[in-house]
Amino acid sequence: MSLINLLKKQNRKTLFTTPSHGQKFFVFNKFRQFYKYDISETDAHDPQTALYKAQERAAKIYGTKHTYFLTNGSTSGIITAVLSCTQKCDKVLLWRNAHPSHLNAVKLAGCEPVFYDLPINKDWGIHDKIVPDNIDLKGIKAIIITSPSYEGVVSDIKAIKKVCEKAYLIVDEAHGALYPFSEKLPESAVKIADFTIQSLHKTAGGLNPTALLHVNCECDAEKALSMINTTSPSYPLLATIEANINYLNSKKGRKKLDNLLNNIEDLRKSSQNIEFGGDDITKILIKRKGMTGYELSDKLFDEFDIEDEKTNEISTMLLCGIGTDEKKLKRLKQALSRI
Repeated sequence: MSLINLLKKQNRKTLFTTPSHGQKFFVFNKFRQFYKYDISETDAHDPQTALYKAQERAAKIYGTKHTYFLTNGSTSGIITAVLSCTQKCDKVLLWRNAHPSHLNAVKLAGCEPVFYDLPINKDWGIHDKIVPDNIDLKGIKAIIITSPSYEGVVSDIKAIKKVCEKAYLIVDEAHGALYPFSEKLPESAVKIADFTIQSLHKTAGGLNPTALLHVNCECDAEKALSMINTTSPSYPLLATIEANINYLNSKKGRKKLDNLLNNIEDLRKSSQNIEFGGDDITKILIKRKGMTGYELSDKLFDEFDIEDEKTNEISTMLLCGIGTDEKKLKRLKQALSRI
């Protein structure tokens, strides 16, 4: 039975167990439905078995050895990956300006951080991709790569994997959860890297803070997960992960994604006064001649009520995901045509 169907099934047992709301006492009435499906590890429900099976089905969809559902964001996936493949005092190579979770994971594992820097793309004011030939893996146990970046810069993960003969490759693909479901997007790391972490909530339509950990090596990620995860997980949130993956992998989901990409391509073609950058078109990285990125961002916000995701001196980036509809993109198109 899937986790989704398990939560739909009516329980006829009288439970003197946690959670204490008993699926009938709603402190926050607007979340009534959430309370109804909020269960614990009871014999009457046995949600652990349903969760394991859902994760096994997900691994088949992604083509991985293991795929784990995360309800504490990609941060928990990064920490798990590092804990799984390293021992105390091992050296881990990571980007100096990476997400805080990278360094925190290394610290929690008792490892030694070794930093690398990325070149700056001066045309866009953003960090560029990592070049495999520039990676020094001497004495390194694991390397953490961020791909894609916030701005949609994607590194060559296959080329990087080739130079990681003795080092584990961990890819922070938090912003690339849609990649496995469209050939129009960059290739995902899920079948290449030893560990790949994706945030469903960033681009794939998931609730905060749902995410995935994909494993393609023999390391015991489940043991590491048990060290940092709660023993009382949110099964409603876990069920949304299962539903999220099923949707992305369905004909309806793939069509929805294809329509999104077509609408973005139309936006790019019609905005002649705007320059577009990046490797991932769902990250609408733009700049306007004669304007700084901050000026462009302020103009969009103040005059057109449009808020971007990230801005620098030269460019600004607007994040799109599976829930970005045609109406929203048309509004952006109209705004860009008037700038």
